[in-house]
Amino acid sequence: MPSTIRSKKNLIFVLVIVFALLLIATMRVGYVQLVKGEEYKDRALSQQTTDIVVEAERGVIYDRNEEKLAQSVKCFDVYVYPAEIGKYKSKKERKQLLLITAGKLAKAMDLDKNDVLKQIDKTSGQAILAKGLAREDADKVRDLELTGVAIIPATKREYPNGTLAANVMGMVNDENTGQSGLELEYNNYLSGISGRIVNYTDTNGEELSYSPENERYYEAENGCDVITTIDLVIQSYTETAIQTVQKKTKSDRVFAVVMETETGNILAMAQTPTFDPNNPYVPASPSEKAKFKELSQQEQSDYLSKMWRNPIICDVYEPGSVFKLLTTSIALEEGVTKMDSEFYCSGSVTVAGQTIHCWHEAGHGAENLKEAVGNSCNPVFIKLATDVGISKYYDYLDTFGITGTTGIDFPAEGTAILQDEESAGPVGVATLGFGQGVAVTPIQLITAVSSLGNEGNLMKPHLVKAIKDKTTGEETEIKPEVVRKTVSKQTADDLCNIMEYVVAEGGGGTAAVKGYRVGGKTGTANKAVKGGYSDYTYSSCLAMAPMSDPKLTVLVIADSPKGVHYGSLTAGPAVSEIMGKSLKYLNIQPDNAEEENDGEKAKVPDVVGQSAEDAIGILAGAELDYDMSENGEENFVVVKQYPSAGSTVRKGTKVFLYKDW
Repeated sequence: MPSTIRSKKNLIFVLVIVFALLLIATMRVGYVQLVKGEEYKDRALSQQTTDIVVEAERGVIYDRNEEKLAQSVKCFDVYVYPAEIGKYKSKKERKQLLLITAGKLAKAMDLDKNDVLKQIDKTSGQAILAKGLAREDADKVRDLELTGVAIIPATKREYPNGTLAANVMGMVNDENTGQSGLELEYNNYLSGISGRIVNYTDTNGEELSYSPENERYYEAENGCDVITTIDLVIQSYTETAIQTVQKKTKSDRVFAVVMETETGNILAMAQTPTFDPNNPYVPASPSEKAKFKELSQQEQSDYLSKMWRNPIICDVYEPGSVFKLLTTSIALEEGVTKMDSEFYCSGSVTVAGQTIHCWHEAGHGAENLKEAVGNSCNPVFIKLATDVGISKYYDYLDTFGITGTTGIDFPAEGTAILQDEESAGPVGVATLGFGQGVAVTPIQLITAVSSLGNEGNLMKPHLVKAIKDKTTGEETEIKPEVVRKTVSKQTADDLCNIMEYVVAEGGGGTAAVKGYRVGGKTGTANKAVKGGYSDYTYSSCLAMAPMSDPKLTVLVIADSPKGVHYGSLTAGPAVSEIMGKSLKYLNIQPDNAEEENDGEKAKVPDVVGQSAEDAIGILAGAELDYDMSENGEENFVVVKQYPSAGSTVRKGTKVFLYKDW
């Protein structure tokens, strides 16, 4: 009897344990199915799924006449699925088959056999052997008819014009994603949405035959096309002109921008040196390429970053005398001066106990406003800025867009460097008046000055004029946008009159274009270095034409030219070349057709008392050459000239300039 009771107890104990284990198992199954079910399902699916991305075709970038600047071309990627290679073979046979496959692939693709073997000697997953192959190269692999090797259609970026407008276009990375320039700025429009090819496989990579939908294909949505404001012809004119400046002046860099005065649209934007976005990791120039090879890894990285940058939008420079155009317009608008106002320059002026000299130490004497701009007379602009007052002057800088950004459709736009209004003081506003102590981006300067040729309307600069949907063909236009009014129409007209005088009779004559009324201003400013100024300069010229109704504004800047560094001599001729060719290309009629076809004689202007820089510009405006070789390269005041003023000579005749009797 006691043993029976003991047996029953043992049986009950066993049953309790069994029930407890069943309960635990049931709870575990419930936990797996109800709580962790979705997670495990996803894990299983991921292990049984091969997912191949089908790239969307990136949109085309066009110039404004729909000439291609960047496009996507068909190419092919080579994938290998190792589990498919010899999956029914013995281990030894599979190893041999892998060796054969690696050898054939290496030969067809010009790769190292051992490198290929390392990538494909796996039991699962996939290996990408090559991306971006041309059709003929992909066909070499396809013709091998190898098991486990797939040729997947793809696209890669191509820039049919090479270096042309490279720093505007920018580039993409290996994944066809924009990395700089318009490729980055409009990446969301250009890139589209990638598609997918999904296959369901077992752990060995073999397709699951019982799957109802063994392969799914999700079609890619191609990107939109982008139509820029760039004109390929004007871009070519601009790049040719600045390459000439680079060669003649041995400048560190030269950059230029051409803007449509009335709309703010950018027709050309160029720089030297540049790069080829088809091969962006080496300089385009053979000489620069040789220098690049000698650099350290860090130096190469810094070089490439600078080469890819767009200094017209991203970097600042001191504009020098070109900035005097803004000071003049502010003073006229505020009524502190008039077109017929008279000034007297003694050669220097004292501000808050500090003496500031004019470049012409003997002084310009009596002069009116127009002559003061033509003479680049610093004391006059000190007076104008001081009379306006620091608070009001800074308000106008804000109105002209100097204190902020232009909002141009381009990544990483820079901002001007200005003293704080509170700390600038009387000397600060005085030097600002003649363009010293302020650094602006070239795009800020050309946008601000263009408003003077557009009746005082400040336009938002643009590099893109429309976005086009590939599927529907519908275009979304980006229309010209007036940001604000900078000055009245009367003030703008007065400034145009002054600018025209500077080119016709002042130091900006090298920017003249035969038959057209051109207005502009040159500038030469020493480069700021560690709180002071170096001997290197930025020399620049900004001009617009035709002044009867300005259509184009052109800015050219030479960074650290060697030898003669005056803006009238380095940048002025390039402005003239770009402007002249562009006006004719756009079929903008000359203001004076007779002048365009006049005779070979010219009257020698009087340049005695002018700076050598201004004298060169004045002679150029009369289509005369110059010679000042006896005086070296430095700037000086001309005290004698030959032939004398008023002489009639053949165009192109050299006028000798002397600083001593």
